[in-house]
Amino acid sequence: MLTWPGFELRVALRFLREGRMQTVLIIVGVAAGVAVIAYISALISGLQSNTLAKTLGAQAHITLRAPDDLVVPAAAPQPGVAVLTETQPRAQRLRSVANWQALMPLLEGHPAVAGVSPMVSGSGLALRGEASQAIALMGVELDRYDRMVGLRSKVVSGSARLSPGEAIVGRELASDLGVRVGDRLTVQTGTVGDSVRVTALVDLGVKDLNRRTVIVPLRAAQSLLGLPGGATNLDLTLKDVWVAQALVQQLRGQFPYKIESWQETNAQLVSALNAQSISTGIIRGVVLAVVVLGIASVLVVSVVQKGREIGILRAMGATRGQVLRVFLVQGAVVGAVGSALGLLLAVALIWVFTHFVRGSDGLPLFSIALAPATALQVAVIASVCGVLAAVAPARRAAALDPAQAIRM
Repeated sequence: MLTWPGFELRVALRFLREGRMQTVLIIVGVAAGVAVIAYISALISGLQSNTLAKTLGAQAHITLRAPDDLVVPAAAPQPGVAVLTETQPRAQRLRSVANWQALMPLLEGHPAVAGVSPMVSGSGLALRGEASQAIALMGVELDRYDRMVGLRSKVVSGSARLSPGEAIVGRELASDLGVRVGDRLTVQTGTVGDSVRVTALVDLGVKDLNRRTVIVPLRAAQSLLGLPGGATNLDLTLKDVWVAQALVQQLRGQFPYKIESWQETNAQLVSALNAQSISTGIIRGVVLAVVVLGIASVLVVSVVQKGREIGILRAMGATRGQVLRVFLVQGAVVGAVGSALGLLLAVALIWVFTHFVRGSDGLPLFSIALAPATALQVAVIASVCGVLAAVAPARRAAALDPAQAIRM
């Protein structure tokens, strides 16, 4: 008795063994396609993760500021009356977020928010002897700010501390001013100045930031910038960076502040990431199409070559359904074996990239890894495509007339 699945599997494997060269070539083709898909997916994912980590490593996911100063018209315009006016924009000044101390617990209680850090930021000068550099002055609560951007992990010299009279400065700024850990410099904003001692030098990942960043305690910045008890912005870090824009829309409906997400601040970066994702999807689709066509073409040739054997099987009692399943099993076997070999090849390519591709500093460009979920997804898709590619040849084989097939 011809039973499923033993009969179909044995016949499918025998057909594949008899056409050994064709089988090897198509399995190699499937393996190459799966390897390309898995490697490209891992590479783009690693590149995007590295880019986001560097971009968001020194900035908040969401920033909340006081609303801009606007010029209010002296009188509301009357319907049907033409009014010729010329309004000059008002010069913006440092303003504190109203009721920021009471606002912080509300923001921290949101399930999507991982942390909130108050900041006082403004411009100033860093002076040491005859050297003078324009700086971006930031006043923070060190523990909160460290949880947001991992400041302590960016220290290249010294120890990150922010007691009164202390400061953390960027590595390039320290070089320009000729200061080291333990030296003192003067921070001046307008007519107010203060001498601070450098406790640490940091590398924020961007030379421009390193050349102008000075971080001081929150209260020191409040005094230097003339905002006693104030905070120019609240920086939010999220558990999932991709929900930032949706959360901004929600917060804008709740609070009368100027709220921006990292996507709005880095619009060009988001466009580039989207373009990468679309390109990756196109590449995966094209490679899968090539794999499907390759499997289908080999199985079509197999149907022609095995016409007599198919006729004999039908004459012996094999049903159309069994013949159909023989070729579907062939497609599944080719897809499964090719997927397994392709994933091994992708892992080898990733190892080569990680260990031999280096940047100008001799370090790896970025780390990439093939996530198990991605590997499983690619393998399942390739196997399913193998079965789908076998549908047309299988239907053709099942439709052969036994008598005509034997005479072929």
